[in-house]
Amino acid sequence: MTNIGSYDERLEAFCWSIAEEELDYSDAETKNIGWYCSDRICRMGKSGKPALIWEGHDGTMKQYTFNDVRLASNTIGNFLKNLGLKNEDRVCLFMDKIPELYFSFLGVLKIGAIVQPLFSAFGDESLHVRLANAETKAIITQRKHVGKVRRILDQSPYLKHIIIVDYDGKHPLREREIVFNLEESIPVEEFDIFPVNTESPSVLHYTSGTTGQPKGVKHVHYSLISQYLTTKWVLDLQDDDRYWCTADPGWVTGTSYGIIGPWSLGVTQCVLDKGFSAENWYQFIEKYNISVWYSAPTAIRSLMKAGDEIVKKYNLSSLRHLASVGEPLNAEAVIWSEKVYGLPFLDTYWQTETGSIMISNFPGMPIRPGSMGKPFPGIVGTIVNTKSFEPLEIPGDIGLIAFKPGWPAMMRNYWNNEETYQSKFKNGWYIPGDRARLDSDGYFWFVGRDDDVINTAGHLVSPFEVESALLETEQVAESAVVSKPDEINMEVVKAFVTLKPGFTPSPDTELKIMNYIRKKLSPLAMPQEIEFVKSLPKTRSGKIMRRLLHAQEWGEEIGDTSTLEDED
Repeated sequence: MTNIGSYDERLEAFCWSIAEEELDYSDAETKNIGWYCSDRICRMGKSGKPALIWEGHDGTMKQYTFNDVRLASNTIGNFLKNLGLKNEDRVCLFMDKIPELYFSFLGVLKIGAIVQPLFSAFGDESLHVRLANAETKAIITQRKHVGKVRRILDQSPYLKHIIIVDYDGKHPLREREIVFNLEESIPVEEFDIFPVNTESPSVLHYTSGTTGQPKGVKHVHYSLISQYLTTKWVLDLQDDDRYWCTADPGWVTGTSYGIIGPWSLGVTQCVLDKGFSAENWYQFIEKYNISVWYSAPTAIRSLMKAGDEIVKKYNLSSLRHLASVGEPLNAEAVIWSEKVYGLPFLDTYWQTETGSIMISNFPGMPIRPGSMGKPFPGIVGTIVNTKSFEPLEIPGDIGLIAFKPGWPAMMRNYWNNEETYQSKFKNGWYIPGDRARLDSDGYFWFVGRDDDVINTAGHLVSPFEVESALLETEQVAESAVVSKPDEINMEVVKAFVTLKPGFTPSPDTELKIMNYIRKKLSPLAMPQEIEFVKSLPKTRSGKIMRRLLHAQEWGEEIGDTSTLEDED
């Protein structure tokens, strides 16, 4: 049984006020997401219901009720407020998927500050770029990650507080460092939650672009309306579900649907803070009776690679609904999941800038494996011409995905970057930057990115960032970074490199360069292959022709090369 209703019925009678009415939004004492995800759920009589079931890498299990979440977020909010942090200050969360990460997210929101979640595997340079852009006032982190913060401290005068949640007392604290231990803190029963309005900023997520620095995507508290309703209808969360979103809250899926969506519905969610393996994941589903599972195509393809036989070792009968996010879900994965789990993974399409699901295979709607599905009710989406940005009239023609602006979770700006923000809107449409086609029945079919951004395992990597880091190594003279096909991740980072005099291509040179990028940026940005070349293809004006290298890797037509510097 679902709580959805048919797609056509929802489409016909749709209005965003449905979510507002269910949330008592107009009469609520505050519009604060932090309140909605904890205090309101307790007032609904669910204070003793499990909110978070967490398992660590060593097998440690912890369980927290919604009242525990309310008290923990109050306590963290109170601690931050006493440090002098206030509404609209940026507070970075730089932690693994530990309970403090989830509670801090709500605690920061409760004081009216802006949450800046960052992937804990980021290196110090990636961390610095994002903190500097936001002029972040405080960072909440762990001992294992504080070294990265220390290395950028001299360049970070705006950063006033480095809060360590698991300090063991064995090493002296350094400049600006302070200890916070949730378990040893006195729980704060009553807390004055900052009275935000619908347009008050809430979350600042960073996403990569083709050129330049990462962009800070600013969301507001009103995003709750989209996130609540898409969670309820697309992910079909019900009161007795055990829900698992595998995404890290350093990425937007991990906040929109790994915190806000399930907790605004009062649903129990499970979190596994452990590295991927088919055994780990299947054990987790069986042990905690997961019923709704939201994951990524890369993970699904890895499970396919692990084979069908291992599935039979575990009781996965608790599963009733599966969904996928982050990158294109190939038809084979949909067919395979239906064969081995008895359930298909339903693809969902959206991005950091949209804040919530835009196109999906709506539950109950006929599935066309490989298709993205149809627009969520309330979302007006189409395919437009790449030059005129007018809707294409012929089904099957390839163009750019486009949405009519105005849904609640739409980004409100790029942080300190109005020009780039405005460039995303053409002819009255928001243009996400992806190419697709629309069939005669209204299903969307993904074709590819319209820029050079690399989508590896569902995470966007900027070629510019990687190229810039490569040039900092002692060996590299010039570099060009593109994607290359990969069976599991769909695409991975490949670097073409020319070496400085005195250096020669070798496995050792390649390893040193790769390790530098891994530490400087992140494991996701590290090239999976480095090809040493004598020169890079350039235009006569000296611009590297990255598209030629991309075409070479993907077996595509090279196209016009008349501007190449070596062409006659």
